[in-house]
This record gives sequence, C-alpha cells and structure tokens, in this order.
Amino acid sequence: MNNSKHIGKMALATRLKFLSETLMENAHNIYAAYEVPLKPKWFPVFYVVSNNANISIGNIAQAIGQSHPAVIKTVKELKEASIVKAAPDRTDARKTNISLTDHGKNLAEKIQDQYTDITAAVDELLSKQTYDIWKSLDELEYLLTQRSMFKRVMDQRKEREEQFIEIIPYEEKYKAVFRDLNMAWIKEHFVVEEADLSALNHPEEYILEKGGQILIALYKGQAAGVCALIKMNDQKYELAKMAVSPTFKGKGMGYVLAKASLELAKSLGAQSVYLESNTRLVPAISLYRKLGFEKVQGEVSPYERCNIQMEIKI
Repeated sequence: MNNSKHIGKMALATRLKFLSETLMENAHNIYAAYEVPLKPKWFPVFYVVSNNANISIGNIAQAIGQSHPAVIKTVKELKEASIVKAAPDRTDARKTNISLTDHGKNLAEKIQDQYTDITAAVDELLSKQTYDIWKSLDELEYLLTQRSMFKRVMDQRKEREEQFIEIIPYEEKYKAVFRDLNMAWIKEHFVVEEADLSALNHPEEYILEKGGQILIALYKGQAAGVCALIKMNDQKYELAKMAVSPTFKGKGMGYVLAKASLELAKSLGAQSVYLESNTRLVPAISLYRKLGFEKVQGEVSPYERCNIQMEIKI
C-alpha cells in the first residue's frame, strides 16, 4: 500500500516516483503481452526515430526533452538490441544520424496495435478524472523550469530565517566583530590593503565621525554580519565593508543588510548609494543587481581589487 499521500506535501517527489514506478511496471507487462521486445525507457527515442528517418542525436534530445548524454546511452542500448543503427551525416561529419534497422522497422509495424489499445485505455482512464492531467503536467514542468524546487525551498528557507535577523546601529562593543568579519572575508578572496586597515581599525574616525553609519546584523541575538555606509557628500553614500560570518551564510543576511543600508541612506537624505566590488564575486554582484544597482564609471578607487563600480538612485 502506498502511504506517501498521507505524508502530505513533503512527499511530492516520492509520490510521483511511486506513480512512475507503477506505470513502468504496467508498461513492462504490456510490452510482454504484445510480444514487443522493447524496454519502456527506450520508447521515447524509439518512437521519434521510427517517425523520423536519419535523425540526429541532438534533434532526438530536443524532441523528447532529455539530455544529450541520456539519449546517447539509450541509442547505445537500442543499437546493442539491433533496433537502431547509426551513420555519419552526409553533409556534416560531426553529426551522427540514427535510423531503424530492419528489425526495428518490423517492431514499428508490430507495435501499432499496442499504440491503438494504449491510446484508448489512456483516454478511458483520463475521462474518469476531474482535472486535465496533461495541462497540469505542462504547467508543473513549466514552473519548475522557471525556478527549480531546490531554489523554491531555499527561498522559503531564507524568508523564514529572515524573521530572526535584527539590524541594529553600531556600538563600541561590536568594533572587533566589524574588523574581524571583514578581515576574514578580505583574506578569503583578496589581499588586505592599507585602506582596509584604516577603516577597520579606526571605524569611528574613518566612518562614523565623517557622517557615516555602521550596521550590525544579529541572528537570534548573535552578531552575524556587518555593513558600513560611508558618507561621500550630502546626497551620496558608499555601501562598503559588508561581511557575513560563514556560520550564517545562506540565511539572506547580505540581502537584509544591504536593504537596511539603502533605507538608512534614504532616511539620511541621500539621493544615491555607490559601491565598489570585483566581478569575481558573482553572488555579490547578483545581489547588487537584484537590489537595483547598475554599473557606472566612478572615481579612482583606493582599492586594487576593485574592477567594477555600481550605483543606485534612491
């Protein structure tokens, strides 16, 4: 008995797998009943080849929505069973065309009655259902190509964990946290520069006393991330020195910190926020673009590691 339906939404993949295995078991029995020596997993490739003489591996993959390696593996098995054969394309030696052997052509004729009966059986089965399964499957597949189930779960995880994040103003007791998180991050990716040491060892003098701000991100009360807003002029601040503890990666900490910094800059009367980064930091650049930052040609940077400058109007 299949109990996965009682588990609920957690068992979506398990339930679909059970349905697939049930149908595959029936398919094996059907092929045996019609004395057609095909494996169910071969059918998509066999069907496309039987309806398209001399078709390439790439076109088969595109037609059935499978990967190129998966189709190559199935074609190899069909060749070993003497059902298909392969030959170089006459106009493009890089391509290999697949066609049915004489044995394969005989199977294609023999399977016609099986097609007729299966089609009628599927129509009868679906006529008993309230919902159109084909439309549902098409919609499900489309939605998962737009955003995978893994990505959807990770997004929900971040949304849930964001409720435990609290953004607070800088206090003297967080001076070491501000320095250490940034130093660790810089050493992981680049080389610590003189400009880093000045700001990290003396944040009050180089950031706060010049009109800037430092934000601390707490996760369940524990310091987990830091970020600075450096005042460039009355209308413009620089988003800088953002670092998150490795312990709290994947919780949306960077997004929450950056978002809070933009809101703070706006409350201070800023019209734009500027930043300097490096294109090697793909996740960071993606985050900035998500927030609305665009590439600009900024001033000469004090950092050798900077190879991209971005800005957002707020």
